[in-house]
Amino acid sequence: MPTVTFDKATRIYPGGEKPAVDALDLEIADGEFLVLVGPSGCGKSTSLRMLAGLEDVNGGAIRIGDRDVTHLPPKDRNIAMVFQNYALYPHMTVAENMGFALKIAGVNKAEIRQKVEEAAKILDLTEYLDRKPKALSGGQRQRVAMGRAIVREPQVFLMDEPLSNLDAKLRVQTRTQIASLQRRLGITTVYVTHDQVEAMTMGDRVAVLKDGLLQQVDTPRNMYDRPANLFVAGFIGSPAMNLIEVPIVDGGVQFGGVVVPVSREALAEASAAGDTTLTLGVRPEHLDVVSEGDALAKGGTGLPVTVNVVEELGADGYVYGSATVGEETKDLVVRVGGRSVPLRGDVLHVVPREGERHLFSTKTGTRLSD
Repeated sequence: MPTVTFDKATRIYPGGEKPAVDALDLEIADGEFLVLVGPSGCGKSTSLRMLAGLEDVNGGAIRIGDRDVTHLPPKDRNIAMVFQNYALYPHMTVAENMGFALKIAGVNKAEIRQKVEEAAKILDLTEYLDRKPKALSGGQRQRVAMGRAIVREPQVFLMDEPLSNLDAKLRVQTRTQIASLQRRLGITTVYVTHDQVEAMTMGDRVAVLKDGLLQQVDTPRNMYDRPANLFVAGFIGSPAMNLIEVPIVDGGVQFGGVVVPVSREALAEASAAGDTTLTLGVRPEHLDVVSEGDALAKGGTGLPVTVNVVEELGADGYVYGSATVGEETKDLVVRVGGRSVPLRGDVLHVVPREGERHLFSTKTGTRLSD
């Protein structure tokens, strides 16, 4: 399977003031499962459609392997696309839907049947080949759409939010099936979603976009552990990372009654950016709840958080509370044990766990040196 390369690829819609996709530089390895993720309007679907040939490329280039496909029509790109809606022909059987593209291409009936049966076996659809789409569940219909793509034996799979029409339980089941299938087939795949949980659980790498600009591309683990900027930090993770603007003091930044140490390199970068405050990022599971005595032993009193709402999830619980930082009230999320959840109105003292803190420039939003 070939690589896919976006080389400063740009798309500007007629009458648009700024690019929908702005000089996208991205290389997708042979056989890789790459997920494009971001909020609505970030340019992820436009990027996919540019690769498919459904959108013009106004600048830069797109290559599949060594072939420049920037201005080739979709039929000449050897790609297969799976859409959000299944786009199945209601009057055709599952087998006919899966083999229709091959029939149009003039492939003989015996070969079509062989390829359809092979794909059906992979997708566990063998017993449904003679059914019409109306007799299938949503997950089965989506697998038929996958099968239609598989029988074409493309160089690249393109998937545009294929799970959006499924219920929550079926989405979890189907995303596991898609990820497993892609690894089995080894076909280079570009997958678009707005759901960062899907992105983190399915992709070999994840590319985060905002306003047409690539923010970060990395493995899910690296992106979770070292977000490149404030946007990625706030977008990746569920619940989201706590981002708190804190004052710079002698030796670091002030977090409640605790001074969080900051490296000289980070302070120099902040000074160069003109920061008078920094933004401290701490994930909910990295805010430790301590007694006032323990907090004092660690050099301060921690940050008092008043509990507003508690979500009990069995093994874990999430506390949604508020805290006063400087002159502002901030909302915070803290993960607690599922058997020891506090009550509404309680006050917790929290400190950020050492080695699990993220510092960002308040002015530029970029990550500062550790």
